[in-house]
Amino acid sequence: MSSAFEVRGKVAIVTGASRGIGQSIAETLASAGAKVVLASRKQEELDKVAAEIKANGGNVLAIAAHTGKKETLQQLVEKTVEAYGTVDILVNNAATNPHFGPALEAEDSLWQKTIEVNLMGNVWLCQAVVPVMREHGGGKIINIASVNGLNPGHFQGIYSMTKAGVISLTKTLAMELGSDNIQVNAIAPGLVQTKFAQVLWENDAMMEMVKARTPVGRIGQPEEIAGLVLWLASPASSFTTGAVFVVDGGMTVGAM
Repeated sequence: MSSAFEVRGKVAIVTGASRGIGQSIAETLASAGAKVVLASRKQEELDKVAAEIKANGGNVLAIAAHTGKKETLQQLVEKTVEAYGTVDILVNNAATNPHFGPALEAEDSLWQKTIEVNLMGNVWLCQAVVPVMREHGGGKIINIASVNGLNPGHFQGIYSMTKAGVISLTKTLAMELGSDNIQVNAIAPGLVQTKFAQVLWENDAMMEMVKARTPVGRIGQPEEIAGLVLWLASPASSFTTGAVFVVDGGMTVGAM
């Protein structure tokens, strides 16, 4: 592998790593030689993913942390630095979507939960990680947004607003952290076949509509997001910051 695409020995934190896109990202980074810290709410689920990565020769550490709770995220970074000495790569992937329906009909608690996990969790982790990256000469922050952050999804208004916030956060931090050699970019996936999006891809009518609107004629797979993360985590992307990469099989081509 060209050194420009090398992440061997780099330390990466991946949130929402117990399944779906996060798990695939963690597996991809580990297979490329990165030391990967898996984070999500449930230790038992993380341990299963960690065992699989270790069985394939990966260097991995599983740490339970709730993305909607600032103190656990600070502890996540502290434990990572204690174990590996630094943090080179942060992948903010964890998200929630507890309300499916008109935005104004949602209880305040659902608004608060979605904002805390999807947006503030990213902010809190960046606050904890950036001083470490500065101390060690730079780093990579990769935020997993959504095409719904560009064009709001039907009955997914709160989720869409938070993902729009993630995109704006990405651009803001790219501007503020560029001089620290910290690149901040976002990926906006379309519909991907994960448990998180199961309510959508198990709906036959929804699937037919999505396929009809998507030039490639199908939905995505988690590993199709992970490959882009690997590039953004590598030196090859050192002049790329503040960008939003849409990965949706072309679905939004006619809508953007």
